[in-house]
Amino acid sequence: MKIAILGAGAIGSLFGALLWESGEDIVLIGRKKHVEAIRSRGLRISGMSGERIVKPKAVTTTQEVGKVDLIIISVKSYDTEQAAEDALNMVHPDTVVLTIQNGLGNIEKLSEIIGEKHVIGGVTMQGSTFIKPGEIYHAGRGPTIIGELNGEITDRVKRIAETFNKAKIETEITRNIWGVLWDKIIINTGINALTAITRMKNGELLKVPEIKNTMIEAVKEAVNVAKTLNIKLEVKDHVKKVIEVAEATANNKSSTLQDIERGKRTEIDFINGAIVKLGKKLGIKTPVNETLTALVKGIEWKLSTSV
Repeated sequence: MKIAILGAGAIGSLFGALLWESGEDIVLIGRKKHVEAIRSRGLRISGMSGERIVKPKAVTTTQEVGKVDLIIISVKSYDTEQAAEDALNMVHPDTVVLTIQNGLGNIEKLSEIIGEKHVIGGVTMQGSTFIKPGEIYHAGRGPTIIGELNGEITDRVKRIAETFNKAKIETEITRNIWGVLWDKIIINTGINALTAITRMKNGELLKVPEIKNTMIEAVKEAVNVAKTLNIKLEVKDHVKKVIEVAEATANNKSSTLQDIERGKRTEIDFINGAIVKLGKKLGIKTPVNETLTALVKGIEWKLSTSV
């Protein structure tokens, strides 16, 4: 299978490395400095899967790739529209486009530009930290869940799951990808913004009662929005789940915290901010998520104006 990773940051580079090690035909598409480092020295991986250097093909533009069988989208949510436009260069009639991004709205944007028939949804609990160009840290393992938007179990989804599992990316297939996506969004509302604001790792959020309580309230608001939208959630108790996830990924830095530490724009508008936006549309109050969103955006502004 010829596979392109569009958005070779922390998680995209990890997926690309694992798939390359399993013998797949992989090309990473990323930013110039990262691509140059991979080309000159290889991609260095450390962490729970061991330390080594892998040497997948890496490029900066989709024009250098050609047509592929699978495009894994792992760009930031605010770059999804541009990524979809860029991906068109690589799409043939049977190309599958799999999003493993955080945030709401990505599937809709990809479907609008590339075509819904090409798109499948996914979430991953793999943890990866971008250390510097050409180097990532494999911070945690967890399931990756993929599924057709209409809930069918198709041959193409089975093939992708088989390919991922062969690469030691533990993967399951779901008939309810929308519910699974919302489950992750709800968990992220409780963890990501708080880690960015406090600069705490995931597990540290549980050490301070006031922070833990804020986490719980943010999650409750998100669940209320999802249920009002009649989303069929898979997780039965999201408060219990967010605590379990924080414990299981105790030493992880959330993607939002990583963005803040690198002085980058975060995906807050597509996580807590999306809950706030939907809440207003539905007439549901989301004061905790509104406050968390405002604080992260304040930090972003301060970083952007710092010399």
